[in-house]
Amino acid sequence: MIKREEISQYINKNYDIHPDYPWSKFPGYAAFRHKESGKWFSLIMNVTGDKIGLSSKEEIDILNVKAEKEFIGALRNKSNIYAAYHMNKDNWITINLNETTNISQIKDLIEDSFNLTGPS
Repeated sequence: MIKREEISQYINKNYDIHPDYPWSKFPGYAAFRHKESGKWFSLIMNVTGDKIGLSSKEEIDILNVKAEKEFIGALRNKSNIYAAYHMNKDNWITINLNETTNISQIKDLIEDSFNLTGPS
């Protein structure tokens, strides 16, 4: 299981970006944005498992990242990746951090999302 703090530390170290918490109603939702444009490239949320199609109502941490459309179908075949929660499902995926064993499994996805959401 990956802890949200590991994601924050990785992004801070590699992109010099700290999370912001845009919703007072959802204090556990951490958005990571490009400094120049303010666009999100990833979002960590705590939701119940049923929000991503699991049978559990237990709270889990998830990470939303943007992915290339051509790869989304194949990515969703992985055991820890789901259709995006609360984002455009054609462009974003959700990673269940409780089912992810180490951060190296998702570093490339974070980098892709950073690049896909960056300045044109």
